[in-house]
Amino acid sequence: MTWEDMLPLLWEGSKETAYMVGVSTAITAVGGLLVGVLLVLTDRGGLLAAWPVNALLGLVVNIGRSLPFIILLVAVIPFTRAVVGTTIGTTAAIVPLTIGAIPFYARIVETAIREVDPGVVAAARAMGASRTAIVVKVLLREARPGLVAGLTITLVALVGYSAMAGAVGGGGLGDLAIRYGYQRFETEVMIATVVLLVVFVQLTQSFGDWVARRLSHR
Repeated sequence: MTWEDMLPLLWEGSKETAYMVGVSTAITAVGGLLVGVLLVLTDRGGLLAAWPVNALLGLVVNIGRSLPFIILLVAVIPFTRAVVGTTIGTTAAIVPLTIGAIPFYARIVETAIREVDPGVVAAARAMGASRTAIVVKVLLREARPGLVAGLTITLVALVGYSAMAGAVGGGGLGDLAIRYGYQRFETEVMIATVVLLVVFVQLTQSFGDWVARRLSHR
């Protein structure tokens, strides 16, 4: 296969990967943030302490993190079909990508928030700040570097997940590598997709690290 044949395929695969990872990351950022905050608030001593809720939420998150993504990909096929009407294509791949990433990011959010100095929270409570204000203006604000760093890690993980989604027709560079690099023995395509994925991850990690440093007080 010549470069003239490969370039359109690589361009289309790159666009599909960017679409899958971009949408999945956006949904994961919101969902993971909500679940992570709830894990902290409902824990013992939290602003909304409710141990049974915390235990149930933690169990669901742990189950989500325990499943290998390739198994999750297959297990949620009925749900994916119910949500988007199909199990093939990039839009369909977003469903399992999001389901797999939200528990992962939620634990990172929980860890980042727990690292906030309790004295800052105590001072906010002493000044009469509401629970919402403490969460938004204290916890999330102080945890921003960790949240950004964690989201970068999640995004990089989603790039790997998206490649696996190619195994079941999810589209993107993973699908391209399997169809051309593995099934048709087009080694050049395989190498090109690997290089593109490495470049994508490097750029993402570098940008995430830069943003986290800018937000850090250290």
